[in-house]
Amino acid sequence: MKGCILQPFSMLTAQQLITTYQLQPHPEGGHYCRTYASDEFIAAAALPERFTADRLFSTAIYFLLEGKQFSAFHRIKSDELWHFYSGAGLHIYIIHPDGDAEILKLGNDIEYGYRFQQLVKAGCWFASKPADENSFSFVGCTVAPGFDFEDFELADKATLLQQYPQHEQWINMLCR
Repeated sequence: MKGCILQPFSMLTAQQLITTYQLQPHPEGGHYCRTYASDEFIAAAALPERFTADRLFSTAIYFLLEGKQFSAFHRIKSDELWHFYSGAGLHIYIIHPDGDAEILKLGNDIEYGYRFQQLVKAGCWFASKPADENSFSFVGCTVAPGFDFEDFELADKATLLQQYPQHEQWINMLCR
């Protein structure tokens, strides 16, 4: 193309993302920043019984894990849709209430089973970590009904081991 000047691609760093998006430490590990909260609420009476108060229609965050960081096992009362943005792929470890388990691959390496979006259903225990310990994973999460820390439960390692001994390796690796 005549007159087109190609700019070299600059590699993002985790620190650039933390600074640019003013990411704060998250209780489960990594850094985050809320990017969206709907203006409207769903009345508690219209929600399933597991919710004890009104909830926003939806919320969204940026979420970043660096290298050897991990998001510890936790669960929430809403479905959570994950979106991949940059860096290495992310492995999301899920333990379903019935004890079945799976690893969701979030990322752009579609030849190896990664997807740009992955869904974690409400009530599942889940944790995550970058697929490459020498990189970072920059992702987003959309929650509906909207996330509220009242709906967040960080796993107790001993309790999780008692409930799901068949997943001892994951629990030891991804609990604090």
